[in-house]
Amino acid sequence: ASGEGSRCTDIGLKPTYSCKLASMKEEAHSLKGMRGGHGDTNATLGGALVGAKLKIPVAHVEAGLRQLPKTMPEEINRVVTDHVSSFLFCPTSTAVENLKREGITKGVYFTGDVMYDLFKKIQQIVKHDEVLARYHLKRENYVLATVHRDFNTDDGQRLERILSALGKISQELCVVFPMHPRTKKAIERYNLWKALQKTLVLEPVPYQDLISLVIGAKKVVTDSGGLQKEAYFAGVHAVVLMPDTAWIELVDSGRNILADADKDKIVKYTLHHQDEQSDDLRSIYGNGNAGARIAEILLATHEQT
Repeated sequence: ASGEGSRCTDIGLKPTYSCKLASMKEEAHSLKGMRGGHGDTNATLGGALVGAKLKIPVAHVEAGLRQLPKTMPEEINRVVTDHVSSFLFCPTSTAVENLKREGITKGVYFTGDVMYDLFKKIQQIVKHDEVLARYHLKRENYVLATVHRDFNTDDGQRLERILSALGKISQELCVVFPMHPRTKKAIERYNLWKALQKTLVLEPVPYQDLISLVIGAKKVVTDSGGLQKEAYFAGVHAVVLMPDTAWIELVDSGRNILADADKDKIVKYTLHHQDEQSDDLRSIYGNGNAGARIAEILLATHEQT
């Protein structure tokens, strides 16, 4: 999503995007007693179902997140994956409590968020000002916007309100909009390009560039769960284009704010809202060593079997 899909490939990892059940089944058989998945994608759900049906323990990284609407594809994926997993690695204590309310307590671990691990590494190795210069941008002189959720792109009226808000904002402050292919198709389908005449529309950007754009932004306007956190990690407030969020801690603390698809709220919170001060919440997402913590748990479990 506007660079999010390349989080792994941009740093040299090779994620598997197998969608056919047969190939996923073959892949699962090749693993040594474990099937792992991260987040809320279709690939994560597919791998979890294959592992469960083959009696292979499933490990879910980023377990326990919950939000409305319950019909959102990502919400369906994460709920089902959690309920067939043997190891549930939670990024926050809220996620642990969510699972407890659903009767899931065995195999649940609070490990912190692997995205914070990744953010810290990227933050150290990328020359952010050089990236901004390539896009002819200066720090805190623009708003970064992304839109990709199906309930925002597939509903023409919602999408029009969001784009109209971005158009209004762009009259006062540059709006940088890396555009997801789904969003581009929806804009063409509903003939909404006019609202973005003054907006800097980009093709999906590499992950390193996306992080630099977040770090340099005055505000982030997004319906991306990952970008909500990355904005927080960067010390940038986010306006969330959703009725609810899985990262409710950031809303409760005043760091981020829910605007849904309300044009007036989006404009107000982006241009005129006085950001609330809050304590440093990084400990909510761990100390940047979630990956190592997960590996330790799995290795310890393997040694016991």
